[in-house]
Amino acid sequence: MMAAVSLNRYRFHSVWHVDASPADVYEVLSDIANYPVWWPEVRSATKIDDETGELRCRSFLPFDLVIQVKHSIRNQQAGLLRATLSGDLEGCASWEITGRDGGTDLLFDQEVVVNKVLLRRLVLIAKPFLRGNHDLMMRGGFKGLKQVLEAKTASRRES
Repeated sequence: MMAAVSLNRYRFHSVWHVDASPADVYEVLSDIANYPVWWPEVRSATKIDDETGELRCRSFLPFDLVIQVKHSIRNQQAGLLRATLSGDLEGCASWEITGRDGGTDLLFDQEVVVNKVLLRRLVLIAKPFLRGNHDLMMRGGFKGLKQVLEAKTASRRES
C-alpha cells in the first residue's frame, strides 16, 4: 500500500513576484470565494463558512477536481496563509507573502495526495499530465493575480 500512496503524492512549489503591496496581495489571496473572478482554472468557489470553501478546478485535463479548502493559518502580519485540503486532493497548501523592491514575492507550496479514483487508477500514465496540468493552472493564476492587482492599483490612483 505504501507504494500506491507515494505514487499518488505530489509536491508543488511556485515563486512569483508581483508589483503590488503585500497587503493587497494578502487581501486577494485570503478571499477564497473570489478566486474564480481572477483565476481562470478555478471554475467555481462556494463559501461553506468563514474559514472553509469548496473549489472546483479544471485546467486542460477533461475533469474537475473538487477540493474543500479550510484556512488553518491566516496571519497578515507574518504574510502567511495556510490551508488544509480535502476531497479530490488531500493535504495542505500555503502562501508566503513578503514585500521586496516595492512589490511582493510569493512562495506557494502544496503537498497533496490524490484521492480522485480515476487518477489513482491511472497514476503511472497520469502523473506527468497532472504535473503539466498544475503548471498550466499556476500560470493562469499568476497572470490573473497580476491583472486583478493592477486593476486594484489603477482604481486607487483614479480615486
